[in-house]
Amino acid sequence: MIDGFVRVAVASPKIKVADVQHNSDAVIALMREAVDNDVALIVFPELVVTGYTCADLFFQRPLIQATIDGLEKIARASEGIDLTVIVGAPLLVRGKLYNCAVVIENGHFLAAVPKTHLPNYSEFYEKRWFTPAPVALQYITLADDTIPFGTSILLESSAFQDLRIGIEICEDMWAVDPPAIQLVKRGATVIVNLSASNDIVAKDEYRRMLVQSSSGRYSAAYLYANAGVGESTTDVVFLGHCMISESGSMLAESEVPFEGMIYAEIDIERLLSERLSHTSFAMSDSNDYTTVQMRTTLKDVYLSRPIPRHPFIPPEGVNSRDRIEAILVMQSMGLVKRLEHIGASRLVLGISGGLDSTLALIVAVRAFDHLSLDRKGIIAVTMPCFGTSERTKKNAYELAQAYGITLRVIDITRSVRQHFSDIGHDEDDQSVTYENSQARERTQVLMDLANTEGAIVLGTGDLSELALGWATYNGDHMSMYGVNASIPKTLIRSLVSYSITISDQASLRKTLQDVLDTPVSPELLPPSEGEISQRTEDLVGPYELHDFFLYYMLRWSYSPTKIFHLAKVAFSSEYPPAAILSWLRTFYRRFFSQQFKRSALPDGVKVGSVALSPRGDLRMPSDASVSVWIDEVNDLVATYGEQR
Repeated sequence: MIDGFVRVAVASPKIKVADVQHNSDAVIALMREAVDNDVALIVFPELVVTGYTCADLFFQRPLIQATIDGLEKIARASEGIDLTVIVGAPLLVRGKLYNCAVVIENGHFLAAVPKTHLPNYSEFYEKRWFTPAPVALQYITLADDTIPFGTSILLESSAFQDLRIGIEICEDMWAVDPPAIQLVKRGATVIVNLSASNDIVAKDEYRRMLVQSSSGRYSAAYLYANAGVGESTTDVVFLGHCMISESGSMLAESEVPFEGMIYAEIDIERLLSERLSHTSFAMSDSNDYTTVQMRTTLKDVYLSRPIPRHPFIPPEGVNSRDRIEAILVMQSMGLVKRLEHIGASRLVLGISGGLDSTLALIVAVRAFDHLSLDRKGIIAVTMPCFGTSERTKKNAYELAQAYGITLRVIDITRSVRQHFSDIGHDEDDQSVTYENSQARERTQVLMDLANTEGAIVLGTGDLSELALGWATYNGDHMSMYGVNASIPKTLIRSLVSYSITISDQASLRKTLQDVLDTPVSPELLPPSEGEISQRTEDLVGPYELHDFFLYYMLRWSYSPTKIFHLAKVAFSSEYPPAAILSWLRTFYRRFFSQQFKRSALPDGVKVGSVALSPRGDLRMPSDASVSVWIDEVNDLVATYGEQR
């Protein structure tokens, strides 16, 4: 097991109703396939040993005895292999028949969990055959094993104590008071559901919603194994809809109809991080549940689950454009509220022809249109100086013209030179003073112009720059409202790209595309032969890497080691391990050293799960030591080497 990942599987074999020998062989075949794929836990459907649709045959003694024989056969097949198996079977206990999940490992039975909620409506008649789970824990004997029997049972890995498994059976998930609630309150990080949910039109959509919402509500992994082909079709049909969901996200889902196995790696550390940060996740102080130890070895596995390179960007799919639009709506409505509150009908922003200021302008235009304000009240100021290129200057002009806003051109070269003279700085010394003097002069111009216009200054800086401290303190760091404060650089590109697709102006589309194609730069150093000479990513590193680091550090509190391992998977074709480590070290050093800038941020709307506002998501001392994180990165460097 690496970094808290555990490979699990859910399976739906093709069965024969009441043919226990066939069904046991089908279970064993999938167990062997699971072992070949380094699976640690496999879950089978409800009553898989007999078939769910046996009906009154459940009363037959030969079937009851055959069930025990089949379970023992499965147990023997599990001997000597690293796999925990959970199968559904009817068990006769003290004269009552129960619909059970039976846990098997290395030739032994570990526990049996009976179903709590028995459906007895529409096509379901379970109370005709089965008894609901008893309230009190009991002990029964299967083969030579005396095992706990009841619902108050947790399975816990001896190799990884945080892997704790609770069991539900089908209707238990659909009920008003599902057993999973008590299981997760007592520490279960994984809920398994052995199900026999037949299919009718649109039921798969509701089932999927239940599984995803359950995993999200519980901050848990939810493994759903559903009965499939082979069940009786006398009145209904079963299609084997299987799912593995984690904290509201679907990791794996079978097509339907389906027979076979799906698997995924669940991230236990991610689940624990979610619970740790959400103080409303209430754990029970009671120790009234029985814990059963699992001794399956948790193997180191490659990650088959997708690791997106750009976790802030909505994944391609049906809702991706809707999410992009929703982000722009949130940004613009945040600004709408601020303008309404102070009664302002004008705003000022610096427009450079770069990505950040372009997005801020797009948001401002949307806000003004929503309020039915004249776009001429948006005063975009371009302030050329030593580093301004003709390309960005041209784009700033064309954006202002296309959006129908007011453009002011204020050349700050003379003002900055006067400032150099005032403080005794040599203009040939192109140090940080040379750069920051320009940034602060621009901010002074914007602030004073806003005063003269009765306007507010709209900030353009983004989340990635705030994380790295790539902003001049009291320069572009400061504004009266920051619409991009929670938008990372990688996402900004998507927002501008989307704006191209919805524009009906050919000239605007062309200009926005050129903004996207322009290298990211603060343009504070003179151009080289008319081209941008100062490229931000050459200095601080690729933004796609830094955004990746930021997301996993803050959203899930991952360690540098785990972030590095994930980055190796996500960026395997783009960056060698040594390069990833080099920029990871840069990220941590800058993130810790630049907190003082984030402690003095202006207001800005939060749109995603990661934000850096000192009033909201990140309360961090400005003088905290980075040594713990850097030492871990250095240990990795010792293995993978330095970037050359």
